[in-house]
Amino acid sequence: MFEGAYTALITPFCRDGSVDYGKLRELVELQIAGGIDGLVPVGTTGESPTLDTEEHVEVIRVVVEAAARRVKIVAGTGANSTAEALELTKRVKDMGVDGTLQVTPYYNKPTQAGLIRHFSAVADLGLPVVLYNVPGRAGCEIAIATIAELAKHPNVVCVKEAGGSVDRVSRIKAACDVGVLSGDDGLTLPMMSVGAAGVISVASNVAPRAVADLVHAAAAGRWDDARALHYKYYALFTDIFIETNPVPIKAALEMAGFGPAVYRLPLCELAAANRDKLQATLRNCGVVK
Repeated sequence: MFEGAYTALITPFCRDGSVDYGKLRELVELQIAGGIDGLVPVGTTGESPTLDTEEHVEVIRVVVEAAARRVKIVAGTGANSTAEALELTKRVKDMGVDGTLQVTPYYNKPTQAGLIRHFSAVADLGLPVVLYNVPGRAGCEIAIATIAELAKHPNVVCVKEAGGSVDRVSRIKAACDVGVLSGDDGLTLPMMSVGAAGVISVASNVAPRAVADLVHAAAAGRWDDARALHYKYYALFTDIFIETNPVPIKAALEMAGFGPAVYRLPLCELAAANRDKLQATLRNCGVVK
């Protein structure tokens, strides 16, 4: 159901820290013009932990409205409280989103039985669910057996695999019939080579055409073209994680002329040495002059 190049959107902030909905609409247009297939608002890259509930819902509403059904929208409505995940998902369910991204509950580290009950409760609401496996953030992973069990639910349709392991894609595809999207830009090509259907990308915020072209080439079996793009942009794919996401990608967008890189604490600006390295990478890749 979900395949191709999806952008995990940043949430632009004004200099006073408020959400800049005008820049958000501009970013949506840049993504669509760049050939992106879908948008994922208010995930990790969208600084979901620092948005209050009303901002969270409004960012999703604005993205849906701006996209005007030209691309698919997978709304980030996950939480480490099942009640909160249910509330957010209910509030966006009738906005016109195509699915919901559900992160592994973080900090409280549920058992696999708890994960099954958590994700199943959200899936019962009726929206297609993309499970989000990101053990580096969440503190626990969704086991392969758990994914296979959840895949029996008609609304659990995909996994965003951000555990840094290509092997897990093979194991997921062998265990059940569920879609897989890469959650790591640098692993998009190798993951697609073993069955992933695309990526939920951070890099595409600043380089949508490059990511879209890579994914579309791989999906069409044009592996030489995909590999050339992978190597051309590989430094970008890795350096946007030189510090905690989304600090570097917001800095990259600022370097590309999109607007100021503003964060909400506890996130803060990129260290000077890392900023210099990222800027050099953007120049070398041709993203900025």
